[in-house]
Amino acid sequence: MKVLIILFACLSASIASAQTKKPAAKAPEKSAVVAAKLPGQLIYEQNCLTCHQANGSGVPNLNPPLRGTDWVNGDKTRLINVVLKGLQGQDIEGDAYDNAMPAHDFLTDDQIADVLTYVRSNFGNKATAVTTDEVKAVRAGK
Repeated sequence: MKVLIILFACLSASIASAQTKKPAAKAPEKSAVVAAKLPGQLIYEQNCLTCHQANGSGVPNLNPPLRGTDWVNGDKTRLINVVLKGLQGQDIEGDAYDNAMPAHDFLTDDQIADVLTYVRSNFGNKATAVTTDEVKAVRAGK
């Protein structure tokens, strides 16, 4: 009988303790985290980050950096064509990179404009935005 009373007392104390504890704070909803990111950043994370890294540094001898290069900050048409057609066997600013970049022509004109604007304004870059109309013109061969 004493054992039952002791067990009951322990169980009651555990229940009371559990009821007074505050529930753990919930992690933010994924949609709230996603909403805080720029559209181009999301596209970058889904399609570019693996090769060009989170900070745009690339991988030496494999994938070129996206920071501080004329390929990113220079001619928009050339950069749009890289995304649309891919790139292979091209020295970039005097360095050879062995990985081929596949064409990303499956991205919409808006998505390409967003991701290139993101790249051209991040990683220390301060180049002008790429517009959807510029991407449309390059895709159409104009």
